[in-house]
Amino acid sequence: MKWVLALALALSAGAPSAGGQKSAQSGDGTVVLALDNSWNRALETNDTKALDMLLADRFVSIDIDGSLQTKGELLSSLKSPGYAVPTQAVTEQSNVDVYGDSAIVVGVFHTRGTDKGRAFSRRERFVDTWTKIDGTWKCVASVAVLIPGK
Repeated sequence: MKWVLALALALSAGAPSAGGQKSAQSGDGTVVLALDNSWNRALETNDTKALDMLLADRFVSIDIDGSLQTKGELLSSLKSPGYAVPTQAVTEQSNVDVYGDSAIVVGVFHTRGTDKGRAFSRRERFVDTWTKIDGTWKCVASVAVLIPGK
């Protein structure tokens, strides 16, 4: 959980963004991209405390199957015995646009892992909406669409 805060602080000081991401013009954009990427690390380590810090209390997610989840439902699903922790969760590309105290991140997310003994690899296009709440960036909404395999 401490790595989420350390990463955000380091990036707010102007460190470049990682991976295939476009660097934002503003410091806020860089911080939001870092926080969005921290979500991946939290999934890989099943760190629900870190996710709790990243997501707003009234967070809502629309998953690739069209299902709707609240923050509480998402965190509970990650704690369930049937949850397949991904061995890899990577944002292949992303871009952020900051509008005052709100930011939109659009990108491609790739996960790999094993679920019930079967390997999976899935790519999704996503839109995450972030806003500053009491001076802290929180994700308030996320929508993902499956990118069909070839």
